Amino acid sequence: MKQIALTILALSVAFTSGCKTEQKDDVYYMIAANVKLPYWQTAANGFNKAAAQYKVTAKVVGPSSYDPLGELDALQQAVRAKPAGILISVADVSILENEINEAARAGIPVITMDSDAVVSRRLYFIGTNNLDAGRLGGNRLLEKLGSKGNVVFFTIPGQPNLEERLRGFKEVLSIQPGIKIVDIVDVKGEATTAFDKAQHYLTMTGPQKIDAFVCLEAVSGKPVADAIKRANLRDRELIAWDADPATLDAIKDGTIDATIAQKPYTMGYFGLKLLYEVFHAPPPQLNKDFRSDFYSPYPVFIDTGTTLVDRSNVDLYLSATAVNR
Repeated sequence: MKQIALTILALSVAFTSGCKTEQKDDVYYMIAANVKLPYWQTAANGFNKAAAQYKVTAKVVGPSSYDPLGELDALQQAVRAKPAGILISVADVSILENEINEAARAGIPVITMDSDAVVSRRLYFIGTNNLDAGRLGGNRLLEKLGSKGNVVFFTIPGQPNLEERLRGFKEVLSIQPGIKIVDIVDVKGEATTAFDKAQHYLTMTGPQKIDAFVCLEAVSGKPVADAIKRANLRDRELIAWDADPATLDAIKDGTIDATIAQKPYTMGYFGLKLLYEVFHAPPPQLNKDFRSDFYSPYPVFIDTGTTLVDRSNVDLYLSATAVNR
């Protein structure tokens, strides 16, 4: 009888340990090129929330300032760790595509978020329809400028999602030949560059006067708003991107006209859930182009949505941000 009890106990411990090990062995990575930004901290919150619900391990990694090569290093380390899945925002396709393909060859599911690598072996993309988001911002700019004006954009050239946003703006603005794009500033992910360039353009007058500034990424919104405040100018339009607290505060005080708010929490949260599904019910082959597979079990793109935030609805976003700070 004693031997039977010991056997049952041993089996019980083995079963419990086995279940626990299975969960602990499920490690998922979220990788970005600038993890210190509020935007990515919000995405990480969603990623970690889903990990807690599924009782798996989440790791959020990447450089603390905009650095595609640093992101490549983080991706290479993640691939070597052989995780259950990788969720990655692609800062530079030319730098990251090969390693994404290496992950697929190694049997690691990869889903892109926020910024895509279309021709890579990632399974699919989850995030914003950036072309439509650019059109949304472009229509707002037309409302504010009318038929003419000079515009300066702040972006990071070569980043796929930002290029799509810019293309959306250009499509809309092209219907008004009187609206001129004076410059497309490469901020290189640095707030000081955005501030200095904005200060420079704010000194221009007459036909060279810059009537509107558009920030296509989160870093430049606040510094451009700060430059406008310092110059004490009330006749310039500023459209920003994302809904970090500083941007929302600048909408409230009227310095920023509007921002295009994405849903990074949803990207992170839903991204881990989708990776979990793939890991526990994998396709026969990961290293293939699912875009051209008529019987693909995966979509090409999952749109998490965008909203234009201005003074009419900013209080709703400020309230939500206060709760989650």
